[in-house]
Amino acid sequence: MNKVTRRSFVAGIGAASVVPAASALSEEAAAAPSSRTRLDTQDASPAVYLFFNESEAAFIEAACERLIPADEHGAGALGAGVPNYLDKQLGGAWGAGERLYRSGPWAPGSASQGYQLPFTPAELFHQALRVINHDLDSRGTPFSKMTAEAQDAYLKSLEGGSADLNGVPSGVFFGMLLQMTVEGFFSDPVYGGNRDMVAWRMIGFPGAYADYYDSIDRHGVKFEREPMSLGEDGQRHIHPDPNIPAHL
Repeated sequence: MNKVTRRSFVAGIGAASVVPAASALSEEAAAAPSSRTRLDTQDASPAVYLFFNESEAAFIEAACERLIPADEHGAGALGAGVPNYLDKQLGGAWGAGERLYRSGPWAPGSASQGYQLPFTPAELFHQALRVINHDLDSRGTPFSKMTAEAQDAYLKSLEGGSADLNGVPSGVFFGMLLQMTVEGFFSDPVYGGNRDMVAWRMIGFPGAYADYYDSIDRHGVKFEREPMSLGEDGQRHIHPDPNIPAHL
């Protein structure tokens, strides 16, 4: 059974209390981002956040690691640098809504109509995380200090979608968080996640080779090759590119 299909981040986790409405939050609850540095528990090298402030980064690190936790098969989301992927995407062109329709009207739509909120992805995360961290502060226990069971229950309560996170339905926030966590775990390292191509090594994906000339006529033989990133140089060092344009 592969790593992601075993995760217990959705059904069957149980309910938690609902996050309070946005009116309970003061604007001072979140500090402005300022290139804060947090140490990855899987790697001695620091992760430098340009989009998330300190409290936001603490929640994102712990939440991503609960969505894809480390196990006997390898690193989880934190070890794979997934929070770094989120930080780069939300702080870049995609997060700014470069290709989003922004002229309204902002009316609730059906599931088939897709995203219908007035927020850019960056605004959505800041709005939602501001309320979430205010709620966690009122409980007296940071998300990162909760037990795994309590973290699962809290994420499940967000997934249920009944809470208003300052205009953002909690289910929409959870859905985007989950989607981006999976993207960051399996995407090319050039986008900031999948550190050392740990996810590709786990599933045996070769990555971005330009051709398979030496292997095309080898029938019935298992294909094994070190994975290659789009951002790899001649010494096999990977260089994440912050200027890759957004694609929707």
